[in-house]
Amino acid sequence: MTLLLTRRDVADLLTIDDCIDAVENAFRMLGRGEVPRAAIAGVHADGGAFHIKAAIAGDRFAAKMNSNFFNAVPRIKGVIVLCDAVDGRMLAVMDSIEITILRTGAATAVAAKHLARENARTALICGCGNQGRIQARALQRVRKLDRIFAFDSNRDAAANFAQEIGAEAVPAPTWADIVVTCTPSRAPFLHHVQPGTFIAAVGADSEDKQELAPELMASSKVVTDVTDQCATIGDLHHAIAAGTMRREDVYAELSEVVAGRKGGRESDDEVIIFDSTGMALQDVAAAAIVYERALAAGRGTPFEFGAF
Repeated sequence: MTLLLTRRDVADLLTIDDCIDAVENAFRMLGRGEVPRAAIAGVHADGGAFHIKAAIAGDRFAAKMNSNFFNAVPRIKGVIVLCDAVDGRMLAVMDSIEITILRTGAATAVAAKHLARENARTALICGCGNQGRIQARALQRVRKLDRIFAFDSNRDAAANFAQEIGAEAVPAPTWADIVVTCTPSRAPFLHHVQPGTFIAAVGADSEDKQELAPELMASSKVVTDVTDQCATIGDLHHAIAAGTMRREDVYAELSEVVAGRKGGRESDDEVIIFDSTGMALQDVAAAAIVYERALAAGRGTPFEFGAF
């Protein structure tokens, strides 16, 4: 039987701490060569796009189909299909929104753990929606933050966000030890940061979205989640198109850093950018947790695709 799991099921069964541990382990396995690289396919449509990300880890395979439509609510939606990688059985079909939100925040936390300064105490969240909230929570798991600043083009959203999580709303991006950009921006708005800043560029997940100025990318140490993917749909894509960077200028993939194959931060002054476009291994790791917990808790609706 295949389990059908709703967004509520997923939200009740998965925590940000689960995701941080699972995502870090997924990057480590990839860096050690213990799992194959993931696959991605994309198709454009009027007003948006569809993409499919698939990966295998151990005895689990997952494929996620998400749509991303700029003017839709919610903008991103889709499903994850989890299969047994040994015999091909379809184990579960689950809503993808919670997993996408949580594992994206978890990837930032893992990157910050390995790349942000140990004494980082301030963070700026650019983009005060659901992803911004998860980003703030995830960062607090890996760094002791004394102050969090909130910026959004919608000042009411920034004010509400700040009140909810105890942050300070700011009218424009301000200096901080850690900067997270998680907006739907189609033009660069972050051009300069102070020495030693760690930036997690999260919002650019399609070729027409951009948050960081190409010159900022070129002057920083760039670490990607998946370099080929970032060169196609991430902020790296725009830096390459602008002629300020080449693909070969990328310092490392995060998996190499987590696995110890590449060093992380080498000085307190260097600016490090994590170009985060989302890796299918993150989805496999999170979906496997949801499935096992659903079985144990009796959650979900069993059904058979092959039933007549």
